[in-house]
Amino acid sequence: MAKKQDSYDASKIVVLNQLDAVRKRPAMYIGDTSFYGLHHLVVEIVDNAIDEVLAGYGDKVEITLNSDGSFTVKDFGRGIPIDMHKSGKPALEVIMTTLHSGGKFDRKTYKVAGGLHGVGLAVVNALSEKGSVEVSKDRKKYKQEYSRGKPLANLKELGGTKDSGTTFTFKPDKEIFGNITFDFSRLLKRFRQSAFLNAGLTVLVKDDRKEEDRENGVKYLPRLQKYHFENGIKSYVRSINKGEKPINHRIFYAHEEIDNVDVEVAIQYIDDLQETILTFANNILNPEGGTHATGFKTAITKSINDYLQQAAGEKEIRLTGDDVREGLTAIISIKLPDPQFEGQTKIKLNNPEAASAVRKVVEKNLKMFLEENPKEAKRVIEKNIITFKARQAAKAAKEAVIRKGALEGSSLPGKLADCQSRDPEKCELFVVEGDSAGGPAKQGRDRKTQAILPLFGKPINCEKYRIDKVIQNEKLKFLIIALGCGVGETLDVSKIRYHKTILMADADVDGAHIVTLYLTFFFRHLKKVIESGFLYVAQPPLYKVEISKDEFYWVKDDEENEKLLADLKKKGKEPKNIQRFKGLGEMNFDQLWDTTMNPETRTLKQITIEDAEEANRTFDILMGNDVLPRKKFIQTNAKKADLDV
Repeated sequence: MAKKQDSYDASKIVVLNQLDAVRKRPAMYIGDTSFYGLHHLVVEIVDNAIDEVLAGYGDKVEITLNSDGSFTVKDFGRGIPIDMHKSGKPALEVIMTTLHSGGKFDRKTYKVAGGLHGVGLAVVNALSEKGSVEVSKDRKKYKQEYSRGKPLANLKELGGTKDSGTTFTFKPDKEIFGNITFDFSRLLKRFRQSAFLNAGLTVLVKDDRKEEDRENGVKYLPRLQKYHFENGIKSYVRSINKGEKPINHRIFYAHEEIDNVDVEVAIQYIDDLQETILTFANNILNPEGGTHATGFKTAITKSINDYLQQAAGEKEIRLTGDDVREGLTAIISIKLPDPQFEGQTKIKLNNPEAASAVRKVVEKNLKMFLEENPKEAKRVIEKNIITFKARQAAKAAKEAVIRKGALEGSSLPGKLADCQSRDPEKCELFVVEGDSAGGPAKQGRDRKTQAILPLFGKPINCEKYRIDKVIQNEKLKFLIIALGCGVGETLDVSKIRYHKTILMADADVDGAHIVTLYLTFFFRHLKKVIESGFLYVAQPPLYKVEISKDEFYWVKDDEENEKLLADLKKKGKEPKNIQRFKGLGEMNFDQLWDTTMNPETRTLKQITIEDAEEANRTFDILMGNDVLPRKKFIQTNAKKADLDV
């Protein structure tokens, strides 16, 4: 018998105030309420300030992280209107408190802008514990303060001023975000990127926090940073390729407007296996590309093939897109009046006119570049041909491996202790360093959902080898088979057997090196596994600090151990025993379960690709052929590492 339902009538219909709706479902507007969403607040406001620069007003943006954890963003543009709106409120208050309000819906006030939905400023204001906006306009200064999106008082005039522009200060709300901790170094990279994308723009960034509140990543940096690049995206390409061996020393650059789309492109080849293509629309990074990326890829493949056949006389070779993009670093930055993005976080551009405009600009200008720079063109073509031949050989080798059945069939690796469940959403694969750790892991696991794959020693460095060498490596081959989703161009992440692949290595330098090698493998050949949120790194303890039989602490690293010992000393407690684990194999199976494997008590670090450019650069420094950048990186970061001495 069906359960009797409560009455469902008009009284059950709730209409939320616009900003109450934002606070009720913030993830709809900023992606999430954790790390990404918190940082997205800052990005939204900075992008608004840069929109003023794009509109032709001012050439500077000032950003300050204040001592109380709030952010202040100041532009030197026209200032938000403060005159009365038809709603009966000042225009400033309408913009600060109403979704889909602003001057970006026509093409007169802002010809181009990153945020056209009119939600950025109002959303940030709604999700802030406190907000304050100052407007300098028509020789007068005005101010209004808010709390959680609601005005605390009417707009008031502060007096006269010679300045012009808008200053917005906001402090994210702990009710929404919980622990508010900014990764300031990450934000600095974003601000620097904005300066690269707008030649001549000056971005001033100030850190006013107390010294103890500054994270390790920025403590060595000056409190005032200035970013200014006269050569714009050409400087950006040069920065990405710093320390690399260039193929074309002269960077190809084109800047032209076609069909009301402003297209700016810079490219350079380096002696490397990887490609780095960053696409932007109205200064917004589109990590999944979109139509402008499609237009670029079509254009460069056609242009290189045309030159290869017409000028170089190579009639028999037809290069693929993979051939012409290997070792390529490219920045594609377009500006257009009405960008259509996927979602408020703007991950992908959908405008069809962007593909056509980018294709026309690249084909026309790249043809001229190759014809006018024959020496550079020769080096580029030679690299493309070498890539073509190497890829053909690698493909043949990979197919030979597959024909032998090394990556196919139902036979799982012998060392794999699989779980009982066949539901990928419930299944976890622990990739464990060595047989000695594999024993306790197999004993301590939950057999229903946790599989164990012991892989002794270090896998090959995937930064240096093509896919044929990768799949011939025994450790990586076993891992590919266990995952069951293919690899490289055959990867189908929907077939993956585990929705959590957990890299579990010793909590020391060797363990960190092994994890880095596996991360390199996933980043280069199983990237969609990371993008799907399926890759994790376990956080096993390095120490067990015992006070008594019933009181003890698991400690993950030396820094945490020193802090714990200092805290215990203040409390008058003396450790009875401090045990340092040289490896996971030294832990009993119940200890390994309690600290590292039990879903109720463990800590996992999920691997994400929030910044592909930085990840690409770091992998290249750590795992590439060039020794000098790696030496400099180690010298700079040595104090942050857990070194065994």
